[in-house]
Amino acid sequence: MKRILLSIEYDGTNYCGWQKQPNVKTIQGEIEKAIKQAIGEDVEIFGSGRTDAGVHALNQKAHFDMTLPVPISKLADILNNVLPDDIVIKSAEEVDTDFHARFSVHKKCYRYKIYNSNVKNAFLATRVGVVKNKLDIDKMKEAAALLIGEHDFHGFCSANTSVENFVRTIYDIKVAQEGDFIKVDVCGNGFLYNMVRIIVGTLVDYSLGKLSLQDIKQALIQGDRSKAGQTMSPHGLYLKDVIY
Repeated sequence: MKRILLSIEYDGTNYCGWQKQPNVKTIQGEIEKAIKQAIGEDVEIFGSGRTDAGVHALNQKAHFDMTLPVPISKLADILNNVLPDDIVIKSAEEVDTDFHARFSVHKKCYRYKIYNSNVKNAFLATRVGVVKNKLDIDKMKEAAALLIGEHDFHGFCSANTSVENFVRTIYDIKVAQEGDFIKVDVCGNGFLYNMVRIIVGTLVDYSLGKLSLQDIKQALIQGDRSKAGQTMSPHGLYLKDVIY
């Protein structure tokens, strides 16, 4: 038996998220189906984490165990020949059998892309989050500085987040602008449900004057979701990288 690590790129527009579900198209489901079609083996793949419906990935990671003697160097090409065009296996490599795509993660990085313009763009509808009013990236950076470090992020996740521990460490938040586009890169040791989209929404709402720095501090200290920002659209969110 060999344990195989896949690096995966996908456009999540046409899928109901990563996790396999009955009667709907998912990223996990399509890749498992492609493996069965391409090499004739039923497998379960384990992702580094779940992405929601409409969320994209630049470098998702997933592993599975394979018993058939398929050359690893050709596996990405073999799978890409049968996968839909909006899912691409960037690479495949053999890893130790005690490696786990989820539990071995050291750091995850997400990117959120904002189209900051009041001019509608048909080609960007499923690729960005849209903010029509002008954003101040210096204010966004000011708010971001409050969130870096180890905090209880209870106030920065959806109400139906089912975990016991809400403490996470944010290593870095970078905000950069190029023309009408703003990129927010968030790296941490793990993320709660909708946490990145709420972090970005908090930076946006502070920039627009809808929140104060004191509101953001109360969201952190008291876990008060109402003091944090909006949940941004899933279309602008990309899983950028997973570090082991």
